[in-house]
Amino acid sequence: MGTLSRRTVLRGSGIAAGAVALGPLAPAFAAQRRRVAVLGGGMAGLAAAHELIERGFEVTVYERKALGGKARSIPVPGTARGGRRPLPGEHGFRFFPGFYHHIPDTMARIPFGTNENGVLDNLVNAPIPLFPRSGGRDDQNLFGLIPDPRHLATPDALKRFITNELIGGQMVSPDEAAYFASRVVVFLSSCDERRFGQWEQTSWWDFVRAEQRSAEYQTVAARGLTRALVAAKEEIASTRTIGNMAEAFLYAIAGRGTQGRHADQVLNGPTNEVWINPWLTLLRKKGVRFRTGTAIVGLDVANGRIIGARATTPSGPVTIEADWFVSAMPVEKVTPLLSSRVLRAAPKLEGLKDLVVDWMNGIQFYLKRPVNLTPGHVAFLDSPWSLTCLTQAQFWTNDFAATYGDGNAVDCLSVDVSDWTTPGILFGKPANRCTKAEVRAEVWAQMKASLEDTGRSVLPDDVLHSFFLDPAIQWDPTSRRNSNDEPLLINTVDSWKLRPTTRSGIANLFLAGDFCRTNVDLATMEGANESGRQAANAILDEAGVGGAPAAIYELHRPPEWEALKLVDKQLYRLGLKNTFDVG
Repeated sequence: MGTLSRRTVLRGSGIAAGAVALGPLAPAFAAQRRRVAVLGGGMAGLAAAHELIERGFEVTVYERKALGGKARSIPVPGTARGGRRPLPGEHGFRFFPGFYHHIPDTMARIPFGTNENGVLDNLVNAPIPLFPRSGGRDDQNLFGLIPDPRHLATPDALKRFITNELIGGQMVSPDEAAYFASRVVVFLSSCDERRFGQWEQTSWWDFVRAEQRSAEYQTVAARGLTRALVAAKEEIASTRTIGNMAEAFLYAIAGRGTQGRHADQVLNGPTNEVWINPWLTLLRKKGVRFRTGTAIVGLDVANGRIIGARATTPSGPVTIEADWFVSAMPVEKVTPLLSSRVLRAAPKLEGLKDLVVDWMNGIQFYLKRPVNLTPGHVAFLDSPWSLTCLTQAQFWTNDFAATYGDGNAVDCLSVDVSDWTTPGILFGKPANRCTKAEVRAEVWAQMKASLEDTGRSVLPDDVLHSFFLDPAIQWDPTSRRNSNDEPLLINTVDSWKLRPTTRSGIANLFLAGDFCRTNVDLATMEGANESGRQAANAILDEAGVGGAPAAIYELHRPPEWEALKLVDKQLYRLGLKNTFDVG
């Protein structure tokens, strides 16, 4: 077994190797303890590495698969022709809501050509969403109007906006629109204590009383917000999480809490080309080392500290030694490492085993001719598989056909599949039971069913050049079902108490990932980035070396609702309902 040993470093610094077994170090010793092993090279790991390397630590990132994690581009094998690059695939399309702050801050610090604000200037607006419905119904304006901030200033104004302009009369009856509006008002006027208490323990489905309402109400008010916008499951998603995101989206659309950014932005090229690769170049220049093909298989604990992380590599097993460890792996990769010895040292990590992951993966359709859908995202609210998509070439700065593939594909229609367990319309099977070819046919058919007769471009079959399904989805012909190597955390009812802070309970082990407690509180690259910063700040504090911590941002808190929240705080403490919660 190979060993990435720390003892050589200790000898070179004049510190006895036996010092590693001592308790809290004196400042002179603390200054020497600078080596950090970041276990995972996705959004959380790269963010932690970025903050730590800028503060003088020695950082090595270990990644089992590919740097960039779920946000990375995935070149489609065997598609490059005539000096062009491979067709650009991905785990799923990226989008950047205006309420993101950590990701834009990181991007602005990554140089890119002559861009004044670095990679941040590679974000472009996606201004007009489309919400086509099956049977030719066109509800384009759903969640697409831009509210005046005054629409959000009072409960009555918000009710009028939602009822009369946002959803009322288009899909649901006026009385159901008014009822949904009243539920939004209940949440926005709820104090933090009620949000973390009552609403954390209530599903969004129950909160909006979907069971008692029409099928159309269930589709729009219950499923529309959760599956199309934040990729959660309405029957099990916490109202606190969905409500927080609804509030953030609503105010971002109104231009509040966005630092001047548009509410919906996308990249102007494949993620690796315009973000991840420039980021890796910067980190390498600063001194970060990367070791890919390294899968963590165990953590060794002694005297309340991690003394080594065991890993497999293409050249054989190794033990990674460092002063500080950041576990930046997805939760489903962390839980197998929670041995009895680890849990004795950090018993609160037991709760990680009860966190829930689900599937949200992408499929890309490469097109021989442009299709005119909309300059923004498309959400197919009626689709059994909860599809959302984006035509990408309209936002990219390069000529798609001249740059990628064989020259015959002119665009990429990138689709996210958020429901893998509901039967489809062609084969009567859920996506997790479909072959790649069946997934392709089913997704295409579900999109066509919503787009037909809307007056916008339908998807004729002859426009399709080829397709690419996320390689994390693997078909097993024996069991006749798919497996998924890259699932997504789902924020379920009452799961906040299970989610850890960055401090694991083991002195030199810190956690980062979208499953950790963050201000954005959703399984997103924004939450992952924030958690990486939190881990870096904790190491900075523990190492005792001083320096300014990484910036941590909070979601916009509308000041006009604070007085109502103060009233609700008193009501909640008395065991009473919210003022606007009238049934």
